[in-house]
Amino acid sequence: MCRSPQLNSTFTRCRLAVFCSVKTLTEVDISFGSILPIVKFPMSKLIFRTIKSLNHCFLVSCFVVVSAMLIAPTAFAQEKKLIAIIVPSPENPFFKTEADAAEAKAKALGYDALVLVHNDDAVKQDQLFDTAIARKAGAIICDNAGADASIAAVKKAKSAGIPTFLVDREINATGVAVAQLVSNNYQGATLGAQEFVKLMGEKGSYVELIGKETDTNAGVRSRGYNDVLSQYPDLKKVAAQSANWSQTEAFQKVQTIIQQFPDVKGLISGNDTMALGAYAALKAAGKGNVIVVGFDGSPDVAQSIKDGEIKATVLQPIVKLSEMAVEQADQYIKDGKTDKPEKQSIDCILINSDNVGKYTMFGLKD
Repeated sequence: MCRSPQLNSTFTRCRLAVFCSVKTLTEVDISFGSILPIVKFPMSKLIFRTIKSLNHCFLVSCFVVVSAMLIAPTAFAQEKKLIAIIVPSPENPFFKTEADAAEAKAKALGYDALVLVHNDDAVKQDQLFDTAIARKAGAIICDNAGADASIAAVKKAKSAGIPTFLVDREINATGVAVAQLVSNNYQGATLGAQEFVKLMGEKGSYVELIGKETDTNAGVRSRGYNDVLSQYPDLKKVAAQSANWSQTEAFQKVQTIIQQFPDVKGLISGNDTMALGAYAALKAAGKGNVIVVGFDGSPDVAQSIKDGEIKATVLQPIVKLSEMAVEQADQYIKDGKTDKPEKQSIDCILINSDNVGKYTMFGLKD
């Protein structure tokens, strides 16, 4: 090893001249690998001091180390971009899977991910958008808290230069979010209704449980159900009530309904969470043979189908939708566009006793 004659065992620091501009140099302190700019000197004075204090071999060694650091990509000095993921309550496995899929995809693409929960509270959602804006998120992935109530928050993010990618639920506005990616809820509802007709033998009294009225999906699914079921005159809808996507509320509503209509033969539900609550109420009343069909494709309902209880559900490909949203956010962050239409949808899949053996988490094996 070449050493400067001026160095000894207690002196482990050297000073190195590194070009900073045409006319000046920066004197750099090197101590155990740390590099700290000290002060700028005129070029001639600094070169003289450097040459005088260091022999040629040691100078070259130091210069190589510092040059490598200076040439390294600027990415090392930059913080990773953040993608904020804002969802309803993860107590519902559908929303937990949605958040987990988006978070995993964001991290796989090299982003930091921040998962926030609004619990279907539009005021809280607005505060979470403020958090994402304050954190200078590169993009927001959101399953929103209301088709109308969420518009202002998405507009606020857009004004701050942050694109929003909506998943699962649309808002009643276009040109505000970069993308709105949803399941084809109408198509899925018609699948579920057709299966319900077959299970019911095209006749009998039934109940419909509807989701949260402020959620566009609730209305679209109900319309899809009724467009099919209304074609069968021997099918009689005796009750239709909103249970707000809630398992507990569905249990309570169905307890009351079956007291009024004890001979009900079937129940079709706007989501799986309500279907589970409804079936629990029916089973507790000794009516476990009532035909129940849900919507979402949740693991709990898949297991119920395997157990011969709930008869069918409509699977939403939420993992794929979440991953698509993050991939498009990544493209937008890099290119300023996605080359995709704002409104995008993916068809749903019927899950029943014939194919439930192929079920995975919100998906089907090939």
